[in-house]
Amino acid sequence: MSDVDIEDTINRIKNHKSVQGIVIVNHEGTITRTTYLNEKKEEGDNIAKSIPILAQKARSLVRDLDPTNDLAFLRIKSKQNEILIAPDKDLLLIVIQGPKKQGEDDQ
Repeated sequence: MSDVDIEDTINRIKNHKSVQGIVIVNHEGTITRTTYLNEKKEEGDNIAKSIPILAQKARSLVRDLDPTNDLAFLRIKSKQNEILIAPDKDLLLIVIQGPKKQGEDDQ
């Protein structure tokens, strides 16, 4: 993914009403892009530290079940929010999304 593609993706995702934040990390867990700045930096750092470990475990599970398969997307829903994880060849896109109100669409 090129830098332009990454910026376009971030801007498109940020425009969704329920998106609370975006973190993109490389495979070493280093943040390459984030919307968690200033007073939210610690929250972004925590996401970047813990979610890649979870995604790697999920990928390992998928590969253990079928070695020809791979993790394409991971979605975790809690009472407070959703964590959407999209692995790429070099990066991991993590989107934190707030709860949707009844009848609200994806826009």
